[in-house]
Amino acid sequence: MEHDIFTVEIIKDTIVALGDEMFNAMIRTSMSPIIYETTDFAVGATDAKGNLLAQGNGVTAFLATLDTAVVSLLEHYPDPSTIRPGDVFISNTPYEGGGTHLSDVVILVPVFADDELIAWTVNKAHWTEVGGAQPGSVSTSATEIYQEGLRFTFLKLYQGGEINHALVQLIKDNVRLPDSTIGDMHAGVAAARVGARRIGELVDRYGKDQLLEAMKDLLDYGERMTRAELVKLPQGTFEAEDVIEEDGLGNGPFKVKVKVTIGEEEVLVDYTGTSPQAVGPINCSYTGLVTGARCLFKSITNPEIPANGGCFRPLKIVCPPGTVISAEKPAPVSVYYEALIAAIDVFWKALAPALPHRLPAGHQRTVGATFISGIRPENGEFFVMGEPLVGGWGASDGEDGDSGQFCCANGETFNIPCELFESRYAIEVDQYAFHDQDGGAGQFRGGKGVVLDYRITAEETFLTYAATRSEVRPWALAGGQEGSTNYAEIHRLDGSVDRYTMCTTVAAKRDEVIRIYTATGGGFGDPAKRPREALERDLRNGFVTPDQAEEHYGYNAMN
Repeated sequence: MEHDIFTVEIIKDTIVALGDEMFNAMIRTSMSPIIYETTDFAVGATDAKGNLLAQGNGVTAFLATLDTAVVSLLEHYPDPSTIRPGDVFISNTPYEGGGTHLSDVVILVPVFADDELIAWTVNKAHWTEVGGAQPGSVSTSATEIYQEGLRFTFLKLYQGGEINHALVQLIKDNVRLPDSTIGDMHAGVAAARVGARRIGELVDRYGKDQLLEAMKDLLDYGERMTRAELVKLPQGTFEAEDVIEEDGLGNGPFKVKVKVTIGEEEVLVDYTGTSPQAVGPINCSYTGLVTGARCLFKSITNPEIPANGGCFRPLKIVCPPGTVISAEKPAPVSVYYEALIAAIDVFWKALAPALPHRLPAGHQRTVGATFISGIRPENGEFFVMGEPLVGGWGASDGEDGDSGQFCCANGETFNIPCELFESRYAIEVDQYAFHDQDGGAGQFRGGKGVVLDYRITAEETFLTYAATRSEVRPWALAGGQEGSTNYAEIHRLDGSVDRYTMCTTVAAKRDEVIRIYTATGGGFGDPAKRPREALERDLRNGFVTPDQAEEHYGYNAMN
């Protein structure tokens, strides 16, 4: 059959667009702010074998979770007759394709044409509650996966269009927020079904053969465009290493090491030499490592074209099993994202000196995920607030770093508005501002981190918090100053202050303040070369103190 190239292009664009439609459907139907406000989720479609066709906006760190989930599901169901129209699958196991931590739940819908499986639509979203020992299903003190919540390994949530009521009841009975958890589950199914309907409409309009041809062409286009950028990169071998300070239980530091080899045909990223997996929940599975490497690879090739499996054909990733970034069961993984970001950052650090106009200095390198739980005094309802935090990105050759941005793994995510905090949770936001802590000086200054104060209005709440870059500061380039660090404080009623970098369900009482500091990014270039007008602007804005201006820039505001 001869394929019309114009029709193929229309189909390709429609496949890319369905990711955006799925994304919007998820926002409109979900019940938890971490999904509909923060957008801590990803949606997309693959072909029948699990090659990524399109992915909607959302969490960048899910860039290898949709397609690898399909591949793993197919391994669990080797008999094709066991996958039928109307089936919907659910999984959150961290150790197989699609897995990160138990809170990130994958919904998979098979798409058929003439009884032939032709595609999958996939949704992966952070559920606020999946059970486990601690509210929010995140713990910095877990020592095995069984403490972290319910675990699903490619179970049928729907079979032939009929919902698995027993499984739904099991979920309801084991989570602290059953209504919102089940609501988010149905939202994930709805979003995936929107994508499945759109693919079905393409079959009806253009035929199965033209659709399959367009899928193949879309993947080949991604590879072709990526290889065109690959030849522009400096060839050679680049190495770097860094550390993750602790695992939540006081163990560490853990080394993350990489050797990046750029050739004409491929980029080989070898993480051999990274520390073994930890006792505590800092561990990241191999899927998380792959998604991290994909994030950085995409940024140095062609970030403008929509991501698909073809884009990553030239990328090869090597890491021995059982490391802190390729952990195996039953390792705890609650705060996996900190190790994932470290894997991105060390890859970035290796290439930044060779690509100073593409890659800035080191950034806050933490999600800074903060969970506060308690009882609302006005109605006695239990609440769990969870959100990532913004910080500072590093400066680059020619401009200051971005201030108040999410880390490299977060992508198109957002903070929860203060108004929503105060209406949904027993919390008031007293302060949300850029801080003036020392760090990031340079000819081009590192982006500023923030200080955020949560004042407690419940009788008692409980804080779970995890951050890295808590001792080892964000790295600088070309003689700039390293950035500042991440940490949390609880300001007690008696005037004392408790400081934390990782903690689980620490009590805070009414009118006590939980204060979070996020890191400022690293600087670029000799601070003495910073233009006077830029430094004076920093002083006016409160980004730099007079003492810092004198110490790092040789500027005396009194002269």
